[in-house]
Amino acid sequence: MASVRAKAATGATAVVAVALIAAGLLMLVALRGNLVEQVDLQAEVTARDVAGQLATGTAFDDLDLDRSRPVQVLDADEDRLLAASEGLEAISGTGSGQVTVREEPPARDPGFFDDDDDDDDDDDDDDDGNRLGPGEVDEDIDYADGHATVDGAAGPYRFAVVDVTTPDGTETTVYAGAPADVEQAALDSVRTSMFVGIPVLLAVVAAITWLMTRRALRPVEGIRREMAAITHSTDLSRRVPEPSARDEVGRLAVTTNETLAALEASVERQRRFVADASHELRSPIASLRTQLEVGQAHPDLLDLGGAVQDTVRLQDLAADLLLLARLDAGEQPAAGRRVDLAELAREELAQRGALLAAAGVTARTELAEVTVEGSRGQLSRVVGNLIDNAVRHAVGTVRVSLRPEGGAAAVLEVADDGAGVPAGQRERIFERFVRLDDARSRDAGGAGLGLAIARDVAVRHQGTLTVSDAPEGGALFRLTLPVPPPSAPAAPATPPAAG
Repeated sequence: MASVRAKAATGATAVVAVALIAAGLLMLVALRGNLVEQVDLQAEVTARDVAGQLATGTAFDDLDLDRSRPVQVLDADEDRLLAASEGLEAISGTGSGQVTVREEPPARDPGFFDDDDDDDDDDDDDDDGNRLGPGEVDEDIDYADGHATVDGAAGPYRFAVVDVTTPDGTETTVYAGAPADVEQAALDSVRTSMFVGIPVLLAVVAAITWLMTRRALRPVEGIRREMAAITHSTDLSRRVPEPSARDEVGRLAVTTNETLAALEASVERQRRFVADASHELRSPIASLRTQLEVGQAHPDLLDLGGAVQDTVRLQDLAADLLLLARLDAGEQPAAGRRVDLAELAREELAQRGALLAAAGVTARTELAEVTVEGSRGQLSRVVGNLIDNAVRHAVGTVRVSLRPEGGAAAVLEVADDGAGVPAGQRERIFERFVRLDDARSRDAGGAGLGLAIARDVAVRHQGTLTVSDAPEGGALFRLTLPVPPPSAPAAPATPPAAG
């Protein structure tokens, strides 16, 4: 397969070749027309000069004929030569090939007209209504191409043909030639220049296009080589070279490096996720195994409640990991599903009634009726995680409020009266497996996936999840989701999905 350089050079050369050939042909046509016009003008001037002499009564022998140009004066039938320029040795392309006057033309009395002549004139008048009178020169000029030999020099000529009637009524035709060899030489010179110049110019265009394309694509080749090296080495920390010029290739290099950086971050996040998940799973599995082994050896010492608690924690962690895996794979919520967010918040609070009572926390609600579009199962996970986080940090009060905002968004706020989140840590808490309170036990603090899941789900629903200071003194988590337009078709809400 041809390279881009070869394709570019071939295409540019072909375009230039077509343009040059078309321009050359047009130039040849225009040049030939101009030269022919000039030669015709020269021949016409000579022919009209001779015709003017004849029209004023100059005798054939007394005509002033240019020796350097071929001139013939023929009778009306063009079968008898009446006069010819000196030095004319041969001629073709005119009405006669004669070059020597063989006999004197018959003298005529200008005032003599017999009956036969009148009859002939009448016949001629019938044949040609534009017959010239005595001493008149035809305004119409005809042209003919031919050859002539003058003083031993032969060449092509362009002949002007003029009809003229002498004062004594003799009808004649004047052929006056102008050399066409200058025209032919000029055309041949231009053709030769085109035949030689166009290939040279095309070669220059092809070479320049090749070199310029090579220079332009050199950074692309550098990017390709580096990408091939990165692929073979699997070292995503490497970057492709970025050219100094900020053109299309430069922007391609920048975008490629941004893609490599995002890919490196994604792979690193995946590695860290696998490592953290393995570490998080190891603790409940080891604890559960220990309790089961103790129970097997000493049934009276089996902590059944602890085993169940570890099993539930392990189940929740596995569900969180599966949901994160689906989100990382690009799973999007089903379009057209309507979810009553107020009802969803009330259900999540009701499910955590025992948890609130055990923690000694009072829940206050301010829920307006707002419907959003998305996955009920994923949104219930978000609301539940936010409530769990608030209960875990609250001193005595948790507030859950829901309100519409501007008719285009729903805002769900979950606030507590705990210690709050330091300003420098407010983005870090949304990272996976991050817990700010290292002194808190794993059982009380969870695995650090709830807020990460909540933000990922919010983003998948075209929303946002942020944290700030709450009026109650603790943390205020604000979930903002778009509200579908009233005219959008509604679909029945899906039942809560596990995970």
